[in-house]
Amino acid sequence: MSLTDMLKAKDGDYFISDWLRNRNTIEFLGVWESVYNPNFNYGEFDIIKSKAGLNSYRLSVKEWVEKTNAIGLKATAGRYGGSFAHSDIAFEFGMWISAEFKIYLIKEFQRLKADENDRLKLDWNLQRTLAKVNYVIHTDAIKANLLPSELTKSQINLVYASEADILNMALFGKTAKQWRTENPTAEGNIRDEATIEQLVVLSNMESMNAVFISQGLSQSDRLIQLNKMDITQMQSLLKSAPLKKLKNDN
Repeated sequence: MSLTDMLKAKDGDYFISDWLRNRNTIEFLGVWESVYNPNFNYGEFDIIKSKAGLNSYRLSVKEWVEKTNAIGLKATAGRYGGSFAHSDIAFEFGMWISAEFKIYLIKEFQRLKADENDRLKLDWNLQRTLAKVNYVIHTDAIKANLLPSELTKSQINLVYASEADILNMALFGKTAKQWRTENPTAEGNIRDEATIEQLVVLSNMESMNAVFISQGLSQSDRLIQLNKMDITQMQSLLKSAPLKKLKNDN
């Protein structure tokens, strides 16, 4: 980005050399270069930093680049020449010459983070809803294959809780009651604290458990099969590039 053009668009007398002689600017540039530039000259940087802020000290973009081997700033000559900076550094420069620009950046950052959080929340809720929908399939299979017609309501609830804990054990390695004992102050339940990967696997496990129940597999056999399924799918999801990108963007 052109720092020269940014100055032209701003009323008042501002000079890049004044910005560069500011100690805070030099420290910011040094940190930026340390992150992105393996060939940064720290010896020359320390000398410049010791002089920054003195009334008699002046520093141009060209001098900064030549002395420190910096890559975040550059100066070019000619008709279309001027001083240019990486966008990170240009934003820092913009905040130096304009308080309004600084406020705009802050508001824009907050807006983008809010949008990002909304997308993540939507994605989590989608998986949570999918798990709930699949759970209906799961409970229907229990009704059709595991519940004698004469069971009382309390007995039916016990069977449902038992079946739910098969999934909990396969996925989390503990029952809902064990999790509650370990997390007495938590507002939600064991599944409310699940990760996106776990919710994806849970929805798949609910469908598969319904199939296993229809096939007449015992609880112990189903638990073994579901646990194997959990391990395989979690390994795949943890290697998923789109999922990694989603988390890194957060």
